[in-house]
Amino acid sequence: MFQPDLFKGQKILITGGGTGLGKAMGERLLQLGAHLVICGRRKSVLDDTAAELSGMHGGVVDTYACDIRNAAAIEEMMDDIFARGPLTGLINNAAGNFISRTEDLSPRGFDAVANIVMHGTFYVTQAVGKRWIAGGLKGSVLSIVTSWVWTGSPFVVPSAMSKAGIDVMTKSLAVEWGRHGIRLNSIAPGVFPTEGSEARLRPGGDGYAKDLAENPMRRNGRMPELTDLTAFLMAPNCEWLTGQTIAIDGGRWLAGGAYYTQNLDWTDQQWQEARARIKARNDEDKAQRSV
Repeated sequence: MFQPDLFKGQKILITGGGTGLGKAMGERLLQLGAHLVICGRRKSVLDDTAAELSGMHGGVVDTYACDIRNAAAIEEMMDDIFARGPLTGLINNAAGNFISRTEDLSPRGFDAVANIVMHGTFYVTQAVGKRWIAGGLKGSVLSIVTSWVWTGSPFVVPSAMSKAGIDVMTKSLAVEWGRHGIRLNSIAPGVFPTEGSEARLRPGGDGYAKDLAENPMRRNGRMPELTDLTAFLMAPNCEWLTGQTIAIDGGRWLAGGAYYTQNLDWTDQQWQEARARIKARNDEDKAQRSV
């Protein structure tokens, strides 16, 4: 089904589209003819990604610096996007996460994750959906969640709670908005290593040994597997598939349940060292955003 012009005439927004999974999914959709729109907090990163992807594959890549924690900023971005031609699709990919003992979390730390993952995802979805409904337009929303929506997971409670909220949003709006020709689905990826996930979720330097041992396929995900599933779910010929959350993890959640259980045995010193590494990475990111 992956014809070169599969997404011709389709205009798709990816939040957090400048790096990691968002960039990879965007590249695949661009290859298949989509008009790509990417947003994130760092305009320079977005512009670099746009230049790289359009240079390799041609096509149009628009960029918007937008903090999705800010509902007013999202509305401003959507006004500009739709003024240039309506979106046909949305991929909710932007996220924030870090590993921590829950008793060590501050309210600010909890909000740092929940405001992006749950609040931001809802703000963007609502902003797009209400414009589709008002204009009598069909549309497709795809959200990136995790298998923690079924199992829970220690040490990432803010993310697990927020992703579960997105999973329920997917099911709820698939029913509420179905009559408008709007469908919603979610993907729950297993381990697809990226630089950001390494820094904040595996700061102990212990890598993926336990995950690989517990995965029935004994490996991590390969990016083309995720990007082709994304293309399939967003494709025009997939219009009767809605309200689903699909795991792509080699059977890991079925075999092993929750992630990060290896950290149950960490000492206080190991947690302090991990927090220091995460803080250093966050400080580095803040410095880059201020440039």
